Amino acid sequence: MSGKAKEILQMDLYGLLGIEITATTKEIKKAYRQKALTCHPDKNPDNPKAAELFHQLSQALEVLTDAAAKAAYDKICAAKKQAEERNRKLDDKRKKIKLDLEARERQAEAQTQDEVQITRTLEEEIARLREEGSRQLEEEQRLIREQIQKERETQQNSDYTQRNFGGERCSRSNITPKLKLKWKCKKDDETNGGYCQEFIFKLLQKYGDVLNVIISSKKRGSAVVEFATVRAAELAVKNESGRSENPLKISWLEGQPEVAPASHFMSAQGSLSNERDYESVVMMKMRQAAERQRLIEQMQKEDEEDETIS
Repeated sequence: MSGKAKEILQMDLYGLLGIEITATTKEIKKAYRQKALTCHPDKNPDNPKAAELFHQLSQALEVLTDAAAKAAYDKICAAKKQAEERNRKLDDKRKKIKLDLEARERQAEAQTQDEVQITRTLEEEIARLREEGSRQLEEEQRLIREQIQKERETQQNSDYTQRNFGGERCSRSNITPKLKLKWKCKKDDETNGGYCQEFIFKLLQKYGDVLNVIISSKKRGSAVVEFATVRAAELAVKNESGRSENPLKISWLEGQPEVAPASHFMSAQGSLSNERDYESVVMMKMRQAAERQRLIEQMQKEDEEDETIS
């Protein structure tokens, strides 16, 4: 039995989501969304158990929203309950007789084989979910990220109203830096110009932590990226150009730092006149370009492998 199957069998997936075994897929998704929102790592940065609980909820959603995996899980749970009920009703003497008979007549062998087969079926379904990718889980987590983003925007609008109409000042440090990405994309291009959420995330995370990537569903060739730090966003604006055959246009959407005074700028320029500093900057840009090209080639290779498998 694989480690992941053992982990799932040790959990009460229905109890974790707070639902009955007769719950529909819609009710399962609703319960997951409600539970996941309360323990999402982004909303509980100081709670180390939040990420573990969020992972367990995700496993519950994967299994219970897939008919075959759910059937295998329910069958094992039912077998366990029946065994527990039988053992509860037996007194000590009858339990001993039962164990002796099973040892002599090998009655337990058939039951073990059945359980092994059921467990293998569950493992196969879990492996299939892992290979195919959990579209259900990705969709639910996307909805959660969007809801968290909306809550942040609502809070930011509230801060803006308070700052402009309530007479109180609001610090710019509370604003999460966001960048707007644009690229060429035809209306009938299913690849979206070669850019998807996962590709943009991998492309930009080398500059720092990327909190969110939202591909516009209304305007093709457009996305918004949210960074954890202003420094990471600045590096992305200055250094990232995207695919060579379809470059990116990156601009600030929110949280752009104020331009330093001219004297500071001249001082910074003067420091670059040092030959060693200049060489360091050149080497950094070369490494960034090599990393970007490596990432693009890796993504292209993965796309080709996916097409070969399909």
